[in-house]
Amino acid sequence: MANQIDLNDVRSFVIAAQAGTLSSAAHTLHQPVSTISRSLTRLEKHLGILLVRRGSKGLILTDAGNEYLLSCRRALRSLREGEELLEGRRSNPSGTIKIMCPITMARDLLAPLLKDFVRRYPALRMEIEPYSFGFDQEPGEDVDVFFKVMAPKDSLKRVRPYPGIKRGLFASPSYIKEAGTPAHPMELAEHRCAGWGLWTFLNSHKQEVTLKIDFHLLSSDYPGVNLRYALDGLGITILPLYIGKHPDHVKRLVPILPLWEPKPLQVCALFSGSSRLTPKIQALLDFLAEYVGTDRDPRGSRKNGYFKEAKS
Repeated sequence: MANQIDLNDVRSFVIAAQAGTLSSAAHTLHQPVSTISRSLTRLEKHLGILLVRRGSKGLILTDAGNEYLLSCRRALRSLREGEELLEGRRSNPSGTIKIMCPITMARDLLAPLLKDFVRRYPALRMEIEPYSFGFDQEPGEDVDVFFKVMAPKDSLKRVRPYPGIKRGLFASPSYIKEAGTPAHPMELAEHRCAGWGLWTFLNSHKQEVTLKIDFHLLSSDYPGVNLRYALDGLGITILPLYIGKHPDHVKRLVPILPLWEPKPLQVCALFSGSSRLTPKIQALLDFLAEYVGTDRDPRGSRKNGYFKEAKS
């Protein structure tokens, strides 16, 4: 037997043997009678033995057919039990899932959702390791899900995108009174700024400006330190809209260059290809999809305009 048995042929044989006729089996399997007949012939040819005799009154099992039917029933029952076991793991995954994510994601998204996640998956333990905004490496194999705020250009991992985070420039009224308001992104070079990396802005006319700022405060602890910097009137910084327009900050911060939008942060999850159907990883990714960028997002409702649709 060079080739493996087709389980569909085995299933057709069991159904046909139990039904007693090819037509009844075809009706049960929603297939043409000819398909069931070819399936039985193929199985008998593969086994090298006659399993059924076809007569005017239906199918009659040979002795070998009766013995084989018992074995097939046991095998199919074991397969069903295996499927039920896996389905149970999918509906109630267990074990430990290791997550790495930006500090702000751990604080503003995962922490508020922990209660709902634990209630839904009580047997699943979580290990959350936050990292600073500037971290830009491939995660180790011991990490199940690695969240980034910029989609990788090249990765050995599978990538699942989530709605991006819109951002804006903010400063305190006291700083604006002291230093004035920039009218164009190029004028930011004349101001004190806090941030990290290159700043890219886009306006409604699709004009794009990318700046390399000589930062007064260079900080990748985004946006904790930078928020404090702006609130204390020290200068201008980029903040996610859900932070800059938060009720606690909205009267203490002024939007700067509202016609120029900083490049949104594209949130995505990286995970190993072999983990695509792992129940614990699937559970986490699908759970977050119910919240991120929706009206249930703890950082703010979708109607506030804080999020950008995910890129497929």
